[in-house]
Amino acid sequence: MSLKLELTDLNLRKIQNIDLPILCKIYGSTRTEELDNGTNWDNEQKKKFIEHQFFAQHDYYQKKFLGADFYLIEKQDIAVGRLYIDYFFENKEIRIIDITILPEWRNKGIGSLIFKEIINKARNTNLKVTIHVESFNPAKELYKRLGFIKISETNGIYHLMEWSPK
Repeated sequence: MSLKLELTDLNLRKIQNIDLPILCKIYGSTRTEELDNGTNWDNEQKKKFIEHQFFAQHDYYQKKFLGADFYLIEKQDIAVGRLYIDYFFENKEIRIIDITILPEWRNKGIGSLIFKEIINKARNTNLKVTIHVESFNPAKELYKRLGFIKISETNGIYHLMEWSPK
């Protein structure tokens, strides 16, 4: 199964090794506030930490989700985010492994569009959609508006949310 977006200026392109620097930047955008407010590290220390964490996560995702698709989200050939998705996670659901939009592209409908497309695919194939989200992530409100509900919690931080076609 593949995801075909309706907007002509938004594209999902499978990641390549050449994309690792922009993917690291996209990942790093999710950690900026945490590092700025929770550490006294200088910019070089933050950069090294982000790179280390990104490559550890990237390696983990590549090994754990062998059947998944890893996309760079592009708008008019500009990288605006990433979408990692397994269309047949455990042969029973669509798992959104990760979706991140760069800060300057957030709140422009990109995430909503992608989620609506995924939900349409799920509805047409009678599959659930799941995603893990941190309890304090503002995107959790979008997921709720789209019909996702929390079905479990890990360590009081990570919520597993699910959308169901029924």
